[in-house]
Amino acid sequence: MNKNVIISCAVTGSGDTVDKHPDIPVTPKQIADAAIEAASAGAAIAHMHVRDIETGKGCRDDELYKEVVSRIKESGTDVIINLTSGMGGDIEIGPEDNLMKFGPNTDFVNALERLSHVEKILPDICSLDCGTLNFGDGNMIYVSTPEQLRLGAKRIQELGVKPELEIFDTGHMWFANKMHEEGLLDDPALFQICLGIPYGAPANTSSMKNMIDMLPTGSNWAAFGIGAMQMPMVAQAVLLGGNVRVGLEDNLYLEKGVYASNGSLVEKAATIINNLGANVMGVSEARKKLGLKN
Repeated sequence: MNKNVIISCAVTGSGDTVDKHPDIPVTPKQIADAAIEAASAGAAIAHMHVRDIETGKGCRDDELYKEVVSRIKESGTDVIINLTSGMGGDIEIGPEDNLMKFGPNTDFVNALERLSHVEKILPDICSLDCGTLNFGDGNMIYVSTPEQLRLGAKRIQELGVKPELEIFDTGHMWFANKMHEEGLLDDPALFQICLGIPYGAPANTSSMKNMIDMLPTGSNWAAFGIGAMQMPMVAQAVLLGGNVRVGLEDNLYLEKGVYASNGSLVEKAATIINNLGANVMGVSEARKKLGLKN
């Protein structure tokens, strides 16, 4: 069991959730305010995507990222900044009679272009999705090849940013370990075990335990489940010795029929952690534990 737990809050993702919740953060101000709210509730880390202001869809606009981070810093809020670098890996395969006619949801760029905003901002942490994945029931796939991952990991290392290795299935962990062996990941490595996303690993104890048994010695790790499994996976991660992630990127409800805010999800996770006899770790302690450089 982990007695001192870091809470990360993923305040808004890139998914189609704007029409499913009345207060999904979309504008840079809304995203920054959500991160500040999460930090005030006890989150040491704010994990952030940005969205197109007009459509609400996820995007890769460097200026939007810069505005979000500037607003957080100008507020004086002490929170670890974690920016996604997962955008730009989406391919929507065409119909069976024309597979190469990629669909309108395709957004596919090279490994270094996915890091454009990281180059400019130098956040504390950026995510690195560690493999390719069937995404949902249609023709969407997320593509991150071994060559792309090595290029991305090397550049992140050169920038002095801590990569958060997003693990959606055991093969992703296998390859992340390979990058660690090759010296592309500085110790202590940081892993995020992502459970319940169709069609990666399901959100259950067996999946989580299997993945943590594969971790390199001395690594830091957190885990989360999506939807109704968010809070059960909070408890499970703490019991298995890890840290936790909550937030509107992964779950829209505080309880059945009750919309959540990022702050309320952090507060609920903190209550679970405390009820298990553990403590919520502050920002300065979390920085030290994660081996962050600033």
